[in-house]
Amino acid sequence: METWNAITSRRNVREYSDEPIAPDDLDRVLEAARRAPSSKNWQPWDFVVVTKRDQLEELADAGMYAAHIPGSAATIALVMRDYDDPGERETARFDLGQAMLSIMLAAADLGIGSGHATVMDQAVARRVLGLPEDRFCAYLVGLGYPAGRPLKPVRNPARRAFEDVVHRDRW
Repeated sequence: METWNAITSRRNVREYSDEPIAPDDLDRVLEAARRAPSSKNWQPWDFVVVTKRDQLEELADAGMYAAHIPGSAATIALVMRDYDDPGERETARFDLGQAMLSIMLAAADLGIGSGHATVMDQAVARRVLGLPEDRFCAYLVGLGYPAGRPLKPVRNPARRAFEDVVHRDRW
């Protein structure tokens, strides 16, 4: 798939088929995350990949809007340190957002759907993922082949009009 097709095909997928993701494809998605841009090449992330059904079911309890996680073929947990400095914390979260989008676009390129969730219960995430005390799980990205509706470019997305969101030179 070309980049533009991956961008226009990507949508939040929360219902997945039972088809597993090939290990090479999952590694490609993870490599996209690893190569994501970050401030000054800081790379403030770690990724924990979960494919075991019982862990996926438990992990869903940690997230907000994470009901799709148990049905995913794999879920990637985006992990970072808990920075005291507000600037470092916000920069790290921005960098994790870039890694998340890289995950989602690489997945879409392979026909794999994705759906994200914010982690709210760190005790559950820490227990399920075995995180060290100085780390926390910020986000989850569920991955799997879409059930019933494969990814394809969306011609008329339910988005605000281009003219409403794009301002040139001034508001």
